[in-house]
Amino acid sequence: MTIRRRVAVLLMIGLLAPAGAAAQSAGAQPPRTSWGDPDLGGVWDFRTITPLERPEELGDKAFLTEEEVAAAEQKAVDRDRFMNEKPAERATKGGNVGAYNWFWMDFGTAAVESGRTSLIVDPPNGRRPQMTPAAAEAWSKRPPWGQEPPPDSYTDMSVFDRCVGSMALPIYPTAYNNYVHVFQTPDHLAMFVEMMGSVRIIPLDGRPHAAVPQALGNSRGRWEGDTLVVETQNFSRGMALIGASHDAHSLVERFTRVGAGSIEYEFTVVDPTVWTKPWTAVQTLRRAAGAVYEYACHEGNYALPNILAGARKAEAQRAAGR
Repeated sequence: MTIRRRVAVLLMIGLLAPAGAAAQSAGAQPPRTSWGDPDLGGVWDFRTITPLERPEELGDKAFLTEEEVAAAEQKAVDRDRFMNEKPAERATKGGNVGAYNWFWMDFGTAAVESGRTSLIVDPPNGRRPQMTPAAAEAWSKRPPWGQEPPPDSYTDMSVFDRCVGSMALPIYPTAYNNYVHVFQTPDHLAMFVEMMGSVRIIPLDGRPHAAVPQALGNSRGRWEGDTLVVETQNFSRGMALIGASHDAHSLVERFTRVGAGSIEYEFTVVDPTVWTKPWTAVQTLRRAAGAVYEYACHEGNYALPNILAGARKAEAQRAAGR
């Protein structure tokens, strides 16, 4: 059965379901709060094996077949099983200690429900648009990862090295901690994102944007039918997505409840200083069982002093001609 045929069957099931049953299709009414808004509250899982950008080898192919989706998801299951059963490899003395082993990774095993080959839906090629000449030149001059010059102080380290970063804008999957807990009232929406423990407070009462820049920007939400539209601007630093600046960009998010167990989440990044045009991605937030636990980033507590101490020792050795 193709994905399009499966969607048609689900729509028919939704039409035939008894009144009061949980909505299971995009055409049915979403679950609602006691005050009548679509219910977005609860814990949502945004893990997915669908990449942000379409692999170049797929060309113009926008959707996978149902068989291809099943094969990709089984491959992810087999990957996790193999990696978790693989014996841990310890570094030799003085060797490269590497990074996290697979025990800590949690990429998920499910593709987005649409079966798309990328989260990006616009541009149509499923990839981010061309960068502006100035942004491309600046990006080309960045030192390769792991080859950055020794830091003079902690301010030379990224906010993620220092464990004070944020992964809440936009919501997109990373290697682990892919949960968000949404709290909803008639005039506010609060979001607690597991990665980095980021918290967003989004007023829904029509107040204007504040002018004070913040790390997570300044968000304002409104309902357009059954879709919550959130516009964010006035960022004090760039978003985590590679290439996003902080002084000239905005983010527009759309949250649409589609049945009892999922939210369609769409975001559009607008940054004329980096990209030649805006770009949009769509992914699935799935209802999660359980709670979101504390995020504890101990690397910043321990690794940063060691990095700075190593840089000072290297400087002393160079000064001594060694």
